Amino acid sequence: MVILRRYRGPWNLDLCFRPFFLPGLMNLAGNQLPLTVVNKVQYAHYDVPRVAEYFKLPLRKMPDPVKTLVEKGSLPAMRFVTAVANVKPTLVEEVSRQLFWRLWHHDEDITEAESFKEVGERAGLSKEDIQQCLEMLKTTAVKENLKKETEYAYKKGAFGAPYIIAHANGEEHYLFGSDRFPILAVVLKKKWLGPDPSSPSELDDFMTSKH
Repeated sequence: MVILRRYRGPWNLDLCFRPFFLPGLMNLAGNQLPLTVVNKVQYAHYDVPRVAEYFKLPLRKMPDPVKTLVEKGSLPAMRFVTAVANVKPTLVEEVSRQLFWRLWHHDEDITEAESFKEVGERAGLSKEDIQQCLEMLKTTAVKENLKKETEYAYKKGAFGAPYIIAHANGEEHYLFGSDRFPILAVVLKKKWLGPDPSSPSELDDFMTSKH
């Protein structure tokens, strides 16, 4: 999400962020959550700092990722984003961004009503809009909308996140993973300038540095 936002101007992107429920998607696809695979957990432990440095993101290691990502999960957050999509669709992107920073930088809750109030305020939602979204969280309409979005992602070939559908040259192109942006550049016939186009640094530069 962050990289796409950085390239919105340089690549003239028209971005549309659509929420889906990751565990639900992986269940449909017969996939496993990364944290259920011991080696993936161990790998992530030392890979997160490298990813953070390369992509220039202030990510933090979670003290208890299993509790945060599996036990507490993201269902309430995705329902909140789904409600926002109905109440103020233009703020879906910013609400999603605020949830990302809250979880991955501040290691703060993204499941409780008070958390959504803070996220909503930072994203620009009015108090009335926030209250309406909170009231919608447990409604059948929001649950069904999120379910439909999850099924839509699956039908488009998704099996995990992040999943990008790029529309170019009259076709849809599907990309999975946070390492596919150079491939996306090829699809869009654009130039990849590294993780931050305002300060280009190619992968080769990263790999040949002091690490």
